[in-house]
Amino acid sequence: MPTDTFTAPVPPEQLLDRLRTAAGRADCDAVEISLLGRAGEYTRFAGGRIHQPQDITETQFAVRAIVDGHAARATTGTLGGLDSVVTDAAALARQLAAGAGRSGNATVAGPGVTGRQRLWHDDTAQFDSAARARLAAATMAAASTAGGSAAGMFGRAVTQQAVVTSGGAAHHALATEAIGSLTAAVADGTSHWIDLHRSVDAIGAEEAVERTVREAVAGRGRIPLPDGRYTVVLGPEAVGELIGFLEAFGFSGELAAAGVGLVATSGGQRVAAPLVTVADDASAPTGLPLPFDVEGTVKRRVPLLEAGVVGEAVTDLARARALGTTSTGHAHVAREEVPAPVAANLLMSPGSASEQELVAGVERGLYVQRFWYTRLVDRVAGTITGVSRDACFLIEDGRLARPVAGARFTHSVLDLLSTVDGVGAALRSQPVMNVWNGAATAPALRGHGFRFGAASVGEETR
Repeated sequence: MPTDTFTAPVPPEQLLDRLRTAAGRADCDAVEISLLGRAGEYTRFAGGRIHQPQDITETQFAVRAIVDGHAARATTGTLGGLDSVVTDAAALARQLAAGAGRSGNATVAGPGVTGRQRLWHDDTAQFDSAARARLAAATMAAASTAGGSAAGMFGRAVTQQAVVTSGGAAHHALATEAIGSLTAAVADGTSHWIDLHRSVDAIGAEEAVERTVREAVAGRGRIPLPDGRYTVVLGPEAVGELIGFLEAFGFSGELAAAGVGLVATSGGQRVAAPLVTVADDASAPTGLPLPFDVEGTVKRRVPLLEAGVVGEAVTDLARARALGTTSTGHAHVAREEVPAPVAANLLMSPGSASEQELVAGVERGLYVQRFWYTRLVDRVAGTITGVSRDACFLIEDGRLARPVAGARFTHSVLDLLSTVDGVGAALRSQPVMNVWNGAATAPALRGHGFRFGAASVGEETR
């Protein structure tokens, strides 16, 4: 249970009853009320000192009212404002229905049973400001001893989600979250680490700090990377960045309903190596799982790529209805975006190899720690562009050799995944931008023909 200093944004006692009461007063055909809450504490450090510590608490109550199949939304940040926005949403829905020429298709979720998941971890509840400050101080001292510096953040949060619908759905969840991030710099050598989990013990921060500083030391004296196509070993952060683009290649219910992308055009076909399995899995112990979405639908595992074969799209109620299926429980509402289904807990299944074993299988190639400034180039081909960054090394005779500077790449994620012949055992998670409670979890992998710089189409792999 929460401690006195680490509590839910909204007291959970009788919360669902309060939402049911508000829903019962709605003058509409159907109604859905959801709460998204988050209370986070973050200890940032740089320049040898802790700076900009923050405690941030956010709450949003969202009401979706439906009249004759037409839905309208209204929101408030406080429980005290809930009755007012229920009235507003219902009035807006009546206006929409009155001005429409026909009935709409909006609906609400019915009852569902969530699985038993361990969402609350006492070790994270105990990761207070004093513990975070001690860890930050030890991190900065380790970097200083190596002749460099460290900048990053350690944090904890409690996430709260609740949903009640007039269709009978009623769910509430409290979940802990621990996160750590670090950039270590020694001369021109840099290394980066990020990880998150419901449990702070699971991210292994002390070991990660030691490894990151060591990699920064090894990364001194970087040389430019020659243009070419490389056999690559990608670290978990780089792989996590890549699988985050899968949704844009057609695994979104919105794209599938429009007949665009892999699910619509290549369902059941093999597009990646058999070692590649990627799913959105709210039942996984890694990442940031939550058992239901903001519409109150219980989530299920959605295979995007199952042993390299194209699987399903993630859907919400509206997109599932358009596809003639049932919702997978992936409704999402983001700031300044139209509500849409979103993959929120992506996971690439691990293999059995260590990163050292993946590297040992490469005669000549490249190790890439992570990518940044990645952008979609071609949705159909699965092509993205971006830059490699931090601890990147040439591989020679199965060993890491000279460190290399960051380089521009433009390559098809699908092409790379089709060449994978090795997958790491260790998993690491990272946030997914603009996805509430979103995470991508991945292992390292080995693939071939990855294009850096202005390499020609027919250029041989290095």
